[in-house]
Amino acid sequence: MTKVIKIDEEINIGDGSFTIIAGPCAIENREQMEKIGALLSKLGIKIIRGGAFKPRTDPKSFQGLGLDGLKMMAEIKKKYNLKFISEVLDPRDLEAANDYIDIFQIGSRNMQNFSLLREVGKTDKPVMLKRGMSATIKEWVMAAEYIRLEGNEKIILCERGIRTFEDYTRNTLDLMSVPILKEMTDYPVFVDPSHGTGRRELILPAAKAAKALNADGIMVEIHPEPENALSDGMQSLNFKEFENLIKELV
Repeated sequence: MTKVIKIDEEINIGDGSFTIIAGPCAIENREQMEKIGALLSKLGIKIIRGGAFKPRTDPKSFQGLGLDGLKMMAEIKKKYNLKFISEVLDPRDLEAANDYIDIFQIGSRNMQNFSLLREVGKTDKPVMLKRGMSATIKEWVMAAEYIRLEGNEKIILCERGIRTFEDYTRNTLDLMSVPILKEMTDYPVFVDPSHGTGRRELILPAAKAAKALNADGIMVEIHPEPENALSDGMQSLNFKEFENLIKELV
């Protein structure tokens, strides 16, 4: 039976509902986040995502706004009554980030960063653990155990695709991990169709498939102007596309 994770009085993950988390890959500026916050509030979406610390493959690409981005988001989430999920990269950032982030995200590249897993395991906040890009399901579940053994059982697993020989999509979205994890563990399971496909036209069908397989939710990248995004524009929905996704899923 899936463990229910209580985010607040209105948000329960793993209780049989389908939770949608949305926001940009990276927090770029206040205007961008104000627009997204207002949209999510209008659509009834309760959790906003946004990266302040970005583990980019190219060190010369945009690395995020860091603590300044988190401080900005504290104001945005309060204004629009949202909860905020964001990635942490370094155990040294946890103390400062703890004041601003409601759900810690551990990204694919850090799935086996055991010192980081242990540190988030010492917190009392929910942790979304993304699957490593080349990780087996067993390795992923074992990574979650590093968090659990430190006392934190508020763990959400997020399938975000794995690296295969196929190069039409950014990753190969392993949707069969959802029923497998439901059988193996008591963790809520999310799917990230944005990273899982890397192509905005595939996000909606992947999201529908995730819901059909009884995933507990999805995390989707959106942006006011995907063509001008500083990161991951190709896999971000614009506002009209996101509103259509909500209509198709609800």
